[in-house]
Amino acid sequence: MSGLEKALFNLKFTTKQLNRQAQKAGKDEQAERAKLKKALSQGHQDVARIHAQSAISKQNQKLNLLRLGSRVDSVASRVQTAVTMRQVTSSMMGVTKGMDSAMKTMDLEKISAVMDRFETQFEDLDVATGYYENATSSATAVGTPQEDVDRLMSQVADEAGIEMSQEMDAQKVPSAANLEEVKEDGLGERLRALRS
Repeated sequence: MSGLEKALFNLKFTTKQLNRQAQKAGKDEQAERAKLKKALSQGHQDVARIHAQSAISKQNQKLNLLRLGSRVDSVASRVQTAVTMRQVTSSMMGVTKGMDSAMKTMDLEKISAVMDRFETQFEDLDVATGYYENATSSATAVGTPQEDVDRLMSQVADEAGIEMSQEMDAQKVPSAANLEEVKEDGLGERLRALRS
């Protein structure tokens, strides 16, 4: 961890501490207000005045802590930007070195072959992901019967006092088998395209 990253961590930690202290001061202010109300209801004007002063003091303390926390957070944002820029700069240096070596060799056939292989792998990954999503959605649809879902929704609606039976009839969900057929057709076409 570099010096900037340590400074960023410390700044964020300080901001959290200041915000916690501000929350505590806010709670203390509310407690003093409650004591003020109690003293006024009992007719103790002098005690009420002391609690009023304490409440105002806690309110000012809370506002000052929030302002300071905001300033420290602003500094933390600037340090975060510096850390990010340093990381981007080092990444760009690595890319530039790679581009230099590529430019020196500049074998267009190799570059084209690598790009073709990348596209092929990307398409294979896309097909595999589509198959996985299809299998997962089918398993989920088979694992949770629609009647159970409707029954649970009705039970929760009854508890909440909501009329639901008419809405559920109007919004029938297409069956999982129909959705599966559509997805399989699309995946089959893509798989045939990849093989050719």
